[in-house]
Amino acid sequence: MKYFIELMKNCVETVLVFTAFFPFFPCPFELPRSKELIHDAILDNDFMKNLELSQIQEIVDCMYPVDYGEDACIIKEGDVGSLVYVMEEGKVEVTKEEMKLCTMGPGRVFGELAILYNCTRTATVRTLTHVKLWAIDRQCFQTIMMRTGLIKHAEYMDFLKSVPTFKNLTEETLNKLSDVMEETHYDDGEFIIRQGAMGDTFFIISKGMVNVTQEDPASHEPVLLREMTRGDWFGERALQGEDVRTANVVAVDSVTCLVIDRDSFKHLIGGLEDVSNKGYEDAELKAKYEAENAFFSSLKLTDFNIIDTLGVGGFGRVELVQLKNEDAKTFAMKILKKRHIVDTRQQEHIRSEKHIMTDAHCDFIVRLYRTFKDSKYLYMLMEACLGGELWTILRDRGSFDDSTTRFYTGCVVEAFAYLHAKGIIYRDLKPETSSWTAYHKLKVDFGFAKKIGYCKKTWTFCGTPEYVAPEIILNKGHDVSADYWSLGILMYELLTGSPPFTGLDPMKTYNVILRGIDMIEFPKKVTKNAANLIKKLCRDNPIERLGNLKNGVKDIQKHKWFEGFNWEGLKKGTLTPPISPNVSSATDTSNFDSFPEDTDEPPPDDNSGWDYDF
Repeated sequence: MKYFIELMKNCVETVLVFTAFFPFFPCPFELPRSKELIHDAILDNDFMKNLELSQIQEIVDCMYPVDYGEDACIIKEGDVGSLVYVMEEGKVEVTKEEMKLCTMGPGRVFGELAILYNCTRTATVRTLTHVKLWAIDRQCFQTIMMRTGLIKHAEYMDFLKSVPTFKNLTEETLNKLSDVMEETHYDDGEFIIRQGAMGDTFFIISKGMVNVTQEDPASHEPVLLREMTRGDWFGERALQGEDVRTANVVAVDSVTCLVIDRDSFKHLIGGLEDVSNKGYEDAELKAKYEAENAFFSSLKLTDFNIIDTLGVGGFGRVELVQLKNEDAKTFAMKILKKRHIVDTRQQEHIRSEKHIMTDAHCDFIVRLYRTFKDSKYLYMLMEACLGGELWTILRDRGSFDDSTTRFYTGCVVEAFAYLHAKGIIYRDLKPETSSWTAYHKLKVDFGFAKKIGYCKKTWTFCGTPEYVAPEIILNKGHDVSADYWSLGILMYELLTGSPPFTGLDPMKTYNVILRGIDMIEFPKKVTKNAANLIKKLCRDNPIERLGNLKNGVKDIQKHKWFEGFNWEGLKKGTLTPPISPNVSSATDTSNFDSFPEDTDEPPPDDNSGWDYDF
């Protein structure tokens, strides 16, 4: 609760800043017509229509008016944007690379990608006439989404804690239950429960009042037993087994109930206490890592020679380096430009990556041995995976068969089991972040990993568009269940050669994702069991995803698609891999693409973002 209160303070402060910034709009909606037009436009938008009605109402209330004259540029392709607009009057033209795409009139939403994350505009929008717009920025939108989510979660938790049936459950279990509860609405006079019917559902009243009645044996007329209001509950016996309802429960006026069914309850209760920060390392391994740390702590940057480039990214490069006095010892050196990191405000992200990788001692996760820094760069000395990227082999082969996909999916499951047990969410799964060691074991590299703790959520928008889970897109807050969604997407891509959700631009991809995995037609080459596992991993509701239920990853390991798979052999490294990239020596880079030399010399950083020993 202390965590919730602190977050709420931050949210309120953000809203106060926003209000102070626009003091000249004390009441932006003088005309109900404007409010109604914006509301209807949002409901007509492929992305924003997926938000909850209460969230939409708050967004409408926080929008402010903007006017543009004829032939004015509202959005310029390539610029960084943070505003989404709803047009009330006028007409605009949309172009991309100077080619006309369309014209838009009143009642249209545009620029919505900018409220999800910091991105460049993908098209230009110019006015054809004088236009009147309504706008909201990313910070205000995300504050609304986080605040409404936290308030709802706190309310649900309070309800659950008041129910005797749940009094002995742990905080983690109650968190799970609060996420699986669904709002159900009933009209005046509607039967919520009917006497004599079989039931499997438990109800908590969150709004309104109900009458509990029972049929009189003599007259067969309903007799009022009692009234129930907000916070009261009924039907709890249905969670334990088949229940014959002994009374009627009838809505009085409009009623909203929070509902949990028996299947959801059974999937969550029991086994959750097994998810703990258990150690994976015995005394022998601990001694090994201590000796390893002592060796690497004595090394300096000048002790290495650069052999070749393994990869290039936005923040820098990855070089294969060799110890000068030991030719057989090679490593991957990630070289990051400090100025670029500071300019893009990624200091905390890089620090998090360092701390998580340093503590990760798992055979399915790339090791980080040591870090260095100078005036221009940060250096991360990592394990060299010379077998190349999984994506390279997939690109060359087109797709994998069941056996191959099963092996590499199993490697990722083992990596997730290790990270999730430590309260770490991965969030960057894709073929490009998975590499082979010289011994042909697949390992995951790091991009957006974050330690969030057990049954906790984070609201940062990140990930590759095709792999992003629905709750991330909708700013609902996400946890480790987002990793199981991405595991299903990876399975589909390995089996077919492309991910199931794609679009011409990120926003179109997100809209396809929000339609759900059931809207995807699986190719015939995907077997029935594989398709079943993918669909169970890619459930819209995070609580329903395989891997996120009471048995954790065991539910994935015991799925029919993995029947007969040698999990013990995978962990011990005795299972023969289906693909064996050729690695002839510790300096063989033939499994990587060629990259040009880096001629971009960054300016030195003033160390304002790096005032500690990286």
